[in-house]
Amino acid sequence: MISLVTGAGGFLGQYIVEQLVARGDRVRALVRRNLPALEALGVECIHGDIRELADVKRACRDVAVAYHVAAVAGIWGSWHHFYDANVIGTKNIISGCYHAGVTRLVFTSSPSVTFAGRDQCNVDESAPYPTRWLAHYPHTKALAEQLVLEANGQHHLLTCALRPHLIWGPRDQHLIPRLLDRARKGQLRRIGDGKNLIDAVYVENAAAAHLLAADALQPGATACGKAYFITNNEPVNCWQWINDVLGLAGLAPVNRRISLPVAYAAGAMMEGLWTILRRTDEPRMTRFLAAQLGTSHYFNTAAARRDLGYTPKISMAEGMKKLAPLLRAEPSHG
Repeated sequence: MISLVTGAGGFLGQYIVEQLVARGDRVRALVRRNLPALEALGVECIHGDIRELADVKRACRDVAVAYHVAAVAGIWGSWHHFYDANVIGTKNIISGCYHAGVTRLVFTSSPSVTFAGRDQCNVDESAPYPTRWLAHYPHTKALAEQLVLEANGQHHLLTCALRPHLIWGPRDQHLIPRLLDRARKGQLRRIGDGKNLIDAVYVENAAAAHLLAADALQPGATACGKAYFITNNEPVNCWQWINDVLGLAGLAPVNRRISLPVAYAAGAMMEGLWTILRRTDEPRMTRFLAAQLGTSHYFNTAAARRDLGYTPKISMAEGMKKLAPLLRAEPSHG
């Protein structure tokens, strides 16, 4: 059996590859550059781009299960930048699975596909998609998720989607490094009253959920055609957790604050200015970022426990212990 992983060179993708290899699966990765770390694991690396159907079809040959992890994430950029990778890329993966006779497809989605800028407290998978979007990333991920779920049962393909929330842990190149960078530049402000609760998921737990989901995709199984929230099941205070991370890196806690309405308005203003100036770099604030940092968003994962057998093995506290020595080793940048 060959397992295909797209986005295998990314944060989550590499952990999925490692867990597949550890249990004895043959693994193929669709990659855009040489990745010696994967090759050292015995992974078959095929060079290509998910936006190119021919590349995807080549990667899907003789594959039994595909993990579609590759995506463009972020809070700023053109519509086509996100759409081409997240939607066209997903269409290509589905077509590649049909063409090659792949029988199982697990898609890495995002809880942000249900985020409308308001508190989400213990919501489950019955939460609808928003009618208005604050950023292109969640919008395109929602479109891609719908394509994957609608593909279930077509051409002998069984599908499901996972929505891991705020993936963190060693080797993260996005969430925590960006927090530390902004803190060092004095650019962090607590948004709102500081009482908002959030869910997060340690990266090894998120990866394990993908393997469980693939194993659960059997004819007639409940998981087929469904989406699942994946978290550590331990909602934490957003700003206390941020301060704990900063503390591990030897940085001062965030004390300065700004109200959510003011941050949201500042985000809207900066988005407008960036659009007028046709700037491609990321604004310091956007409406989506303000809403994410100033509201509660934590999720009910009962369905994942019931249908996939998902239980997080590494707690938030254990994860912080694993992360601590890596953050202490971070350069101080003066």
